[in-house]
Amino acid sequence: MKISQPRISSSGRLRRLRVLEKNAPEVVLRGQVSRLPKGPGVYIFKKGKEVLYIGKAANLRERVKQHRERLKQTKKVSYLETGSEIEALLLEAKLIKKHKPKYNILWRDDKNYFYVAVTKEKLPRMLITHQTKLKTTNYKLKTNYVGPFVDGRALKQTLKYLRKVFPYYMARKHPATKCPWCHLNLCPGPNPDPKSYQANIKNLIKVLKGQRRTVLLRLEKEMLKAGKKHDFEKAALLRDRIVSLEKVMSNAKVLDQAAAAAATPPRKWRRIEGYDVSNIQGKFATGAMVVFTEGRSDKQEYRKFKIRWHKKPNDIAMLKEVLTRRFRHKEWPLPGLIVVDGGKAQLNAALLTTKNYKLKTNVIALTKDSRHKGVKIYESNKKEPIKLSELVPELRNLLLRVDAEAHRFAIGYYRKLHRKTIH
Repeated sequence: MKISQPRISSSGRLRRLRVLEKNAPEVVLRGQVSRLPKGPGVYIFKKGKEVLYIGKAANLRERVKQHRERLKQTKKVSYLETGSEIEALLLEAKLIKKHKPKYNILWRDDKNYFYVAVTKEKLPRMLITHQTKLKTTNYKLKTNYVGPFVDGRALKQTLKYLRKVFPYYMARKHPATKCPWCHLNLCPGPNPDPKSYQANIKNLIKVLKGQRRTVLLRLEKEMLKAGKKHDFEKAALLRDRIVSLEKVMSNAKVLDQAAAAAATPPRKWRRIEGYDVSNIQGKFATGAMVVFTEGRSDKQEYRKFKIRWHKKPNDIAMLKEVLTRRFRHKEWPLPGLIVVDGGKAQLNAALLTTKNYKLKTNVIALTKDSRHKGVKIYESNKKEPIKLSELVPELRNLLLRVDAEAHRFAIGYYRKLHRKTIH
């Protein structure tokens, strides 16, 4: 049996991979975004030498155009073409881990990134997790982690494709016979050779770390070695694996360009509550609580409060009253984030109330200008305010929607009470 040597990669592809390994980005001026390539890659916004934000895209030109506010903050946009969507996903993770960009970290903390967990067992398993300390109810796993990754959906898709090249276990125990995954060639079967299985896992980890070229060269070397020993079955298996890996890495579609601009809040912010107070010189004072679940308004969870404060008009005291009455309802789910309309005074009022109830909920106060346009936010763990224009579009738009909905709901209730007195 003759084993033909597969075409690992073109010289152009190899040169591009070397550029990626050195992380030497190309640069375009702010006004020349239309010159960006339309292919997949990673883009980088900087202010001087500080890295502000790193993102990936199936179409670099179209995705960067969506960052209108971010483009105003920088004179140049750096980018790296990857040649494939999977490589864009993997390179983004590598660069975020290296640079820890300001606005990537603001949008997601460590518990909201995704990691690939690889258990330290004779036959390691691979799992996706938010945490870097994986536990079960019965035992604590010794585990290595690859990441962080921003896009959980794309990561799952990538692993689904790579599992066809390097089958792996996810379950702790495998049945004595073939499982459904075995029939799809996604599982190594009930009795794999431990040495070969571990080698496959090591190769998969290297691919996830952006070392695809190293893996391809290693597999090619092993294939040629097997051919010289006339172990044609092993050589054919390695040849097919090389071809499959190249095909998956080059052609797999894992990034959703349209979904990239959608607001997908961090996991800790699954439930966001927005608050606003409406009154005229203390009369007909009302408070409103709106709820956003998974980034969408959840009107069944909205609540309105007829404020009982009868002293001098005091928006801070009224906000405290609304929050206090809200947190007395222990049967209501707790929010991951509270958004209040106002500035530092409103922020402190909300923080004091959450502290009284021993809650560790994040709080953001959204401040508007004289035209009632949002301009900045105060955050519970930041001393200085942050301009709304500096936030990633997903976060900025979500906060504005929550604040606008709270205002609409509060003023609607105020008008209802006011009309009753007229009639």
